Amino acid sequence: MVDFLVALTIVLAFLSTFFLTPVWIKMAKKQHLTGKDMNKISNKSVAEAGGIAVVAGFVFAALIYIGIQTFIFKDTTQLTNILAILVTILIITIIGLLDDILGWKKGLKQWQKPLLTIPAAIPLMMVNVGTSTMNLPFLGNVDFGLLYPLLLIPLAIVGTSNGYNMLAGHNGLEAGLGVIILSFMGYVAWISGLGWLALLSFCMASALLAFLVFNWYPAKVFPGDTLTYSVGALIGIVAIMGNMEKIAIILFIPFFIELFLKAKYKFKTENFCTPNKDNTLSLPKGNIYSVCHLSLASLFKIFYGNFACFYMCCWFLTLIFR
Repeated sequence: MVDFLVALTIVLAFLSTFFLTPVWIKMAKKQHLTGKDMNKISNKSVAEAGGIAVVAGFVFAALIYIGIQTFIFKDTTQLTNILAILVTILIITIIGLLDDILGWKKGLKQWQKPLLTIPAAIPLMMVNVGTSTMNLPFLGNVDFGLLYPLLLIPLAIVGTSNGYNMLAGHNGLEAGLGVIILSFMGYVAWISGLGWLALLSFCMASALLAFLVFNWYPAKVFPGDTLTYSVGALIGIVAIMGNMEKIAIILFIPFFIELFLKAKYKFKTENFCTPNKDNTLSLPKGNIYSVCHLSLASLFKIFYGNFACFYMCCWFLTLIFR
């Protein structure tokens, strides 16, 4: 019965996102919440903030899971933790939506984004999620006590949400990376006996898979900060509650490289490439300003036509898991 509940919840996350995304695309276009694909010559408008549909599908599936656990199985063991997670995701989604609505050129300033994501960590701080004792290299087990909920938890949420937001801008990239990272972390949680945490990871991965149907090249909808913030925050949450901080650090290596490249150019560069008339992508001004550009240079410009973003995502996944 438990396996059936897990499968049901994951399927619900996929189906709800799959059916909600086209609805959101129509709504976004009607409200002129659209943008241009900077990696294509075409001026066709594409719906923005598609992460709304993903978060809605994820939250809906999670609430169904809570309802079944509470009223059928009479199990409320992890109810507080799950609700804290959902509130955190909703808060950070609202922050991302604010940035999407203001526009990526007129949106929040770089220094404002980390500050505004701090409140999203408050629900997790209040229920004191995770374990305050961490095993650190050369130091062994260290108990951080009150510093853990008051300092480390908000740092983790702010770091993962904003870090994940940096590596974006190509069709299928943000959602594709989220599927792989959360599926892997969900598997680790599952074999560690944290079935409920694994379920939340798989639910978001499932919702992202449904979103990819519309976000893959050529994208009909962009994820926006609503998706990158929420997925990044969930990665941080799973790392904290599953004691996977080391795993999360390894998985975030491409994002650390991105941070270094962005800092090198004082955060004034973008991840976009220069589109050519034959559908190929070239390095902007022949330079590398992002991991996206590094991938393009490393693969000797084999990104062609409809396979452009497919190879981009595959390269990132190779970087993560090899």
